[in-house]
Amino acid sequence: MMTFKDKLAEIRKQMSADGVDAYIIASADPHISEYLPERYKCIEFASGFTGSAGTLVITHDFAGLWTDARYFVHAAEQLENSGFELVKLRVQAAPEYIQWLESKLEKGSVVAFDAYLLSVMLAELLKTELETKGIRIEPNKDYLSSIWADRPALPVQPAYLLSEEIAGQDVPTKLRRLREALGKQQADYQLLSSLDDLAWLFNIRGSDVMCNPVVLSFALIGSNDARLFIDGAKLEQKDRTRLEQDGISILPYDEVEAAIASLPGGSSLFIDPKRNCYALYEKVPAGVRIIQGTNPTTIFKAVKEDSEIANMRQTMIKDGVALARFFKWLEEHVGKEKITEVSIAGTLDGFRAQQEGYIGESFDAIAGYKHHGALPHYKATPASDIELQAEGLFLLDSGGQYQRGTTDITRVVSLGKLNDEERTDYTLVLKALIEGSSTIFPKGSRGYQIDAITRKPLWDYACNYGHGTGHGIGYCLNVHEGPQVFNPTNLPVEIEPGMITSIEPGLYKPSRYGIRIENLVLTVPYRETEFGEFYAFETLTLALIDTEPVNKALLEQRHIDWLNEYNQLVFEKLSPYLNEEENLWLKNKTRAV
Repeated sequence: MMTFKDKLAEIRKQMSADGVDAYIIASADPHISEYLPERYKCIEFASGFTGSAGTLVITHDFAGLWTDARYFVHAAEQLENSGFELVKLRVQAAPEYIQWLESKLEKGSVVAFDAYLLSVMLAELLKTELETKGIRIEPNKDYLSSIWADRPALPVQPAYLLSEEIAGQDVPTKLRRLREALGKQQADYQLLSSLDDLAWLFNIRGSDVMCNPVVLSFALIGSNDARLFIDGAKLEQKDRTRLEQDGISILPYDEVEAAIASLPGGSSLFIDPKRNCYALYEKVPAGVRIIQGTNPTTIFKAVKEDSEIANMRQTMIKDGVALARFFKWLEEHVGKEKITEVSIAGTLDGFRAQQEGYIGESFDAIAGYKHHGALPHYKATPASDIELQAEGLFLLDSGGQYQRGTTDITRVVSLGKLNDEERTDYTLVLKALIEGSSTIFPKGSRGYQIDAITRKPLWDYACNYGHGTGHGIGYCLNVHEGPQVFNPTNLPVEIEPGMITSIEPGLYKPSRYGIRIENLVLTVPYRETEFGEFYAFETLTLALIDTEPVNKALLEQRHIDWLNEYNQLVFEKLSPYLNEEENLWLKNKTRAV
């Protein structure tokens, strides 16, 4: 069996044979996905790193993983003895390795990558930045397939169509909206590769990617036709017929390249440079005018329909019931029987599975006890697993996929014997959550403004966290959904009514403990004044916030009022679905502080 150092050596042999000085391996697939099918977990295969964000850069005398603060400790452990070193990103998701390559490579050097794994935007940035330094780009080098003997095949799980009642809009309506948007861009066609956009547009769901109910596919949308490239065996005949009746041609998955190459000269093609791979971009004929921009479906999908919002509210109740039962079970059993980080995930999944419409986890649960809570994206393994005791802080970040919505929630609970530092830090994170959740903001505000407002209670104590404050969330779709984010980056995306976003401040003390509290919020209209329109957030998540660790002296009365009102709402919404014993427990846990 090849070790990671063996694989690194084999990659370098191929680089030498091709005259390549540096090789880039991105965490992506031909759809530029965040979460990947097994076949495209290339970074894990090459280095052992299992995080969802990172880039490997290999030269003849150095090999490094560029990743962000969520994974610093996690990556350092996994990369040990792999031949790769951790390179810490200063800015999350920034391609800082490009500047590193500029500083390390001489004029005339060659940088290669697999064009199926890099977005158009990133490949063009590489080309622009490096070629001005006299460094040549070679975009069609795959150095993994020849050494990946047991590389997984593409998934073959079945797909299915949502009913119109669940989807909110039928496919012809969505196609009409898309074509209107493309018409305004003067685009004759659009290439759609991003799996969540495809799932939304065609009301299709599947299980090709773990935790994300998406299906591997591409689409070419024209003004009078729509072609869906998919493994047809995944669809039942009734679903094929339904799509065809909606004017959609179903073609084999691997025929998308030929379709792109045959686009008529003089036509125009719209692509999202962030959500399409460079390999397909290279197939566009020279006579086709390319228009770049954000997929219109990304905006449509982010602003939820009234029916979707109503369904999400009901899903939050279901998820809240499961969580209430889980935390009651945990409180009653910890310290009395063996409960570990690994076993926790299965137990929680069992409580969620009791709820109608539950499909599965929306991501791998992050169950971090004591010092493991300080690893923002920790995933317990048999090697790292530890037993929970009746003391310290326990962090649980989890979520569920339901037929009528997607959830993502983080709670930290006291298992007993907390010290003053733990109580202070817990209260500061809670205060940050409340500040972000209760803010009023003018129309046109962007995510970086919400991010700063949320962080201020921590900044006041010279504390901070290395990840973003929030991300968009899908409707029975990806748990991370754009275009909106709450992070320090000044993205030109306004926060609009109908968007559902997480607010999840944190504070991490390495080797001791970590704290993160997360709710999902819906942007809603607030009021209009002489100064314009103002928006607010409605908290959708319904799960008690543990008050035992709270240091009231650090909170203003408005924070205390928010906490008490929230926990009271949780009790009112969940109690009709709980039995008498569960209700007594929840009433006690949500009593006012």
